[in-house]
Amino acid sequence: MCELLGMSANVPTDICFSFTGFLHRGGGTGPHRDGWGIAFYEEGGYRDFRDPHPSVNSRIARLICEYPIKSHIVISHIRQANVGGVRLANTHPFTREMWGQPWCYAHNGQLEGWEALPLSTYRPVGTTDSEHAFCWLLGELRRHYPEPPADRQAMWQTLHELCERLRGLGVFNLLLADGEYLYTYCSTKLAHITRCAPFGEANLSDAEMVVNFVEHTTPNDVVSVLATAPLTDNERWVKMVPGELLVWRDGAIEARFLAADE
Repeated sequence: MCELLGMSANVPTDICFSFTGFLHRGGGTGPHRDGWGIAFYEEGGYRDFRDPHPSVNSRIARLICEYPIKSHIVISHIRQANVGGVRLANTHPFTREMWGQPWCYAHNGQLEGWEALPLSTYRPVGTTDSEHAFCWLLGELRRHYPEPPADRQAMWQTLHELCERLRGLGVFNLLLADGEYLYTYCSTKLAHITRCAPFGEANLSDAEMVVNFVEHTTPNDVVSVLATAPLTDNERWVKMVPGELLVWRDGAIEARFLAADE
């Protein structure tokens, strides 16, 4: 399956350290050789980089490691193709506009019966179950809320219910963002860590790299990183539970929704 990487921070922060370890899983320490992508929300704007080649050998990936793009929200994905060929159109993350904002999405897992999900406003460009599910998900949110919702909690509850429906079709681990909030949903496997003062050292599991965050932060910084599997071997990561949706803003958890049986 694919792997996910996300970040939410209260100050513009680069993800070079975490991404360095993550990209090695794309054909190096992991089998995810079928493309990769990364998206940044910064200064009210959005940009992404996608490549259908293995991240471990990608010149674009090396650029991301060497060019510290400062962002509040980051979503990244490395792909092991199951549905849809290896090509740029099938490479995550995917993006669509809703309520005047760019919504970014990446999915880890495989769904059954996804072709039956009815589409309305949005249509896929590629041929993956992931992008089809994204188009359905945004279409359903827009159907429930034609205009930006005044009640965010109600919208988040609807999002959780839609994610639960997709989990019923198979494995559906999700990263989703709208520029202000990062949404993370766990079907089987997703972990997170929040780094804040007092900062310490971190060692990557997939590359020979150590960083002392004291040298790169201020006492007020809060940075949370999410990944399919922990990226460091000397820190305590928190595993999400199946059916859990977390809403992140500025590096902190703003809301949490659990499956009905939790």
